[in-house]
Amino acid sequence: MYKGRLEAFSDGVIAILITIMVLELRVPAGAALSDLRPMLPILLSYVLSFVLLAIYWNNHHHMFQVVERVSGPVLWANSHLLFWLSLVPFTTAWLGRNGRQPWPVAMYGVNLLLCAIAYYILVQTLLACHSKDAPLAQAVGDDFKGAISIVAYVASIPLAFYYPELSYACFIAVAILWLVPDKRMERAMKKQGSHGVAH
Repeated sequence: MYKGRLEAFSDGVIAILITIMVLELRVPAGAALSDLRPMLPILLSYVLSFVLLAIYWNNHHHMFQVVERVSGPVLWANSHLLFWLSLVPFTTAWLGRNGRQPWPVAMYGVNLLLCAIAYYILVQTLLACHSKDAPLAQAVGDDFKGAISIVAYVASIPLAFYYPELSYACFIAVAILWLVPDKRMERAMKKQGSHGVAH
């Protein structure tokens, strides 16, 4: 199957999700900087979620540069990922309005955990339709960062009921971990190019 339509659809969905999130930012009634203060929790939750969605887009884009083929299960795994990503604007808005309450923080953590699991499933589904010596398989390796992310998100959920600040620390730590595009994929792309394989 041709992977271009899957990439284009995923790009469009993520762009729409970011647009939906920014619509939650309301213009303050006043013209002073102090009028922005009540909006800070909403603005900060937007920034965090924007960064996380951008990370998913970057890594999705990098990964599909070395993907050689897609299958029916890959299409469903990708849709599964997009489903959980589509809930990010909802949990972001709830978090922004109630950032000190345990349930909104916990549900944000659950949402991010399910996104991370869905991404893992997508990667494994892609690996299943590629050979073990394909550039994708070599690039993924043991996926240490993916495993760390899942552990951090799991930890953030119970922490929300006792120390919400530590839940935020988990979210931010994962974002920092993934801010730099995955070098494994870049190395695989270079190797793929050197062997004359079309992207």
